[in-house]
Amino acid sequence: MELRTLEYFVAVAEERSFTKAAARCHVVQPAISQQIQALEKELGEPLFERLPRQVVLTSGGVALLPHARACLAAAASAVLEFADRSGLLSGSLSLGTVGGLEGTLVPSLLGEYHRRHPRVAVSLRGASSPALVAKVREGEIDAAVVAGPPDGEPAGVASRVLLEDRIVAVLPAGSRSAELANLPMTLDELVRGPVISYGPDSGVHAYIREAFAARRLRLDIAYATNDVALQLALVAEGIGIALTSHASPVLVADPRFAVVPLEPAIRLRKVFVWRAGARASAPLRALLDLWTELSA
Repeated sequence: MELRTLEYFVAVAEERSFTKAAARCHVVQPAISQQIQALEKELGEPLFERLPRQVVLTSGGVALLPHARACLAAAASAVLEFADRSGLLSGSLSLGTVGGLEGTLVPSLLGEYHRRHPRVAVSLRGASSPALVAKVREGEIDAAVVAGPPDGEPAGVASRVLLEDRIVAVLPAGSRSAELANLPMTLDELVRGPVISYGPDSGVHAYIREAFAARRLRLDIAYATNDVALQLALVAEGIGIALTSHASPVLVADPRFAVVPLEPAIRLRKVFVWRAGARASAPLRALLDLWTELSA
């Protein structure tokens, strides 16, 4: 059983496609198929069920996957350990990201990281917060920036707060009366009309849902999208009021909209998470050290 074969196996398992796995590993598809078939023969049972449009893991494949990831992680850690000894940081760093990070520390952090460690291959993967936390726990990615859950820190991961944020109401400019223009909007007001906000797969959705539940109010999101720019486009069309992140750069100085605070306030955090209980790789440790340096 070779590391290269395990790399191909993990790629097929994550991509659910031999074609996509071959593209990810920069080899032709027959090479992937032959290696997987040889691995199945070696282990004595099939690892994938070949369906018309995708492949899925068999029970044997499910059993092998955590061992394969652990082997690859151990090999990568050994390589990086000796890269550390030589003073030349290299390897890879896979980061998950949610939307709305343009105005945070993340772009400048990654820019400085690239300048200092050009031999580290950094890859970004976008998804919802719950999905990214799961990928970090499983070791599929090294770390992620997510919306922290309202009830504390995400379980099974180490974390560091990146941004303290709040939810605001966004409505067409001039749509509130003069006497209300400078006052916060209550949650009771919001339930009277169509609401545009994040979908249930977003970590931000949990903060909004819990705030309404605490007031015993029913929240019906008529138009659910995690794309803040699309939320505002729907507001501009007069469809409803958006509940969105105040830190989003698309809210800055747009005369079409009034940005109104909420009463009570709905506060949230975006946090950087990585796998707990495991020694962080050298590239991840370097990123955390650089973050500390830039923050200071």
